[in-house]
Amino acid sequence: MSISRQEFARRRRTLMAQMEENSIAILPAAPERTRNRDVEHPYRQDSDFWYLSGFPEPEAVMALIPGREHGEFVVFCRERDRTMEIWNGYRAGPEGAVEKYGADDAFPISDINEILTGLIEGRERVYYDLGRDAEFDRQVMNWVNSIRAKVRTGAHPPGEFLALTHLLHDMRLYKSAAELKVMRRAGEIAAAAHIRAMRAVHPGMYEYQLEAEYLHEFMRHGARSPAYPSIVGGGANACILHYIENSEKLRDGDLVLVDAGCEYHSYASDITRTFPVGGRFSRDQQALYEVVLAAQEAAIEEVRPGQHWNAFHEAALTVLTQGLRDLGLLKGEVSELIETEAYRPFFMHRTGHWLGLDVHDVGDYKVHDAWRVLEPGMVVTVEPGLYIAPDDTSVDSRWRGIGIRIEDDVAVTRDGHDILTIDVPKRVADIEALTSEVRKRA
Repeated sequence: MSISRQEFARRRRTLMAQMEENSIAILPAAPERTRNRDVEHPYRQDSDFWYLSGFPEPEAVMALIPGREHGEFVVFCRERDRTMEIWNGYRAGPEGAVEKYGADDAFPISDINEILTGLIEGRERVYYDLGRDAEFDRQVMNWVNSIRAKVRTGAHPPGEFLALTHLLHDMRLYKSAAELKVMRRAGEIAAAAHIRAMRAVHPGMYEYQLEAEYLHEFMRHGARSPAYPSIVGGGANACILHYIENSEKLRDGDLVLVDAGCEYHSYASDITRTFPVGGRFSRDQQALYEVVLAAQEAAIEEVRPGQHWNAFHEAALTVLTQGLRDLGLLKGEVSELIETEAYRPFFMHRTGHWLGLDVHDVGDYKVHDAWRVLEPGMVVTVEPGLYIAPDDTSVDSRWRGIGIRIEDDVAVTRDGHDILTIDVPKRVADIEALTSEVRKRA
């Protein structure tokens, strides 16, 4: 299950059809990143580069040239090298870029200065995103300046730079049927990992040991890495939104908040569940949990075509604020509490984000200062939460140190929505049935 060469080609054609006449688009591959000394982090291709090509290697540059007689899709990449391949793995080489990835033309990356300069010369406009990579920015400007230096001999340098992401990121916002199929599978794998963790959790295990249950399930099903550093926060650690140390021992009576998703064929899933370490929610934990669950359900109901982006956040916010008031953590009229943002000590983030090749995927949330209207093919996360800081003396001590978030991945369909991560339980009884299993086995 992956994206076909035909779909990559369709994407390139769609992008080039939107480009101005007599233009060229230039995209560099992601650079390799050093982890320590002479060891690199596992390589992950730049999402824009991958979206248009599926080409997985570093040290590559792509040029899209609408109307070019000898081919519109040009790739510069590393040559085949027997010695380097023995040490570091196989390379496609220019021949493979054509045969396997559909390039019309491909050249060694070592020849890029001469050849790409020639491809830029005579073009009126360059689509390139200045500011993302300072080193490559300098390289692009060197190519353009070398053309400018030859103006007296008849060279024709480009006169305008345009942001490629303005076109490309809007395309990425709308997922095709093939993309949704891959994302559904990513959601299924991540859901299975959450179920595995609920069955495995017990007092005395460390957060990183629970994290290992997720990684095992991801990789067992072909998702070679998490989509982001997993958050495994037991007890008060759940109140730290981006807690990734995952180093503390889990205690009986605490909840553990796990925000973990996998990357499958470069597409992300993003799920959060909160469940009891010892198998059962306490009365107070369950009371707060039910508020968050009701908020998420109300928010998901607002995910549909024609509804604006902020609607599901507003729905969640109303339910959360009402719940905080009903439980005595806030006092006053719900409308006034929302207007004055009295809820912010307990709910300080938005209710979701776009999801796709990046876990916080590209795409504008506002268009002309108005919230974007949801359309079929868009995928969002819906993730309300409540976090009662352990040192918050404004509330009764029984609430302190409880952090809860519930998150699912939701695709907008023609007549409503589709929850891609529906397989993982989130109702109290269903969660407790899983978290109690380890005690039954003991």
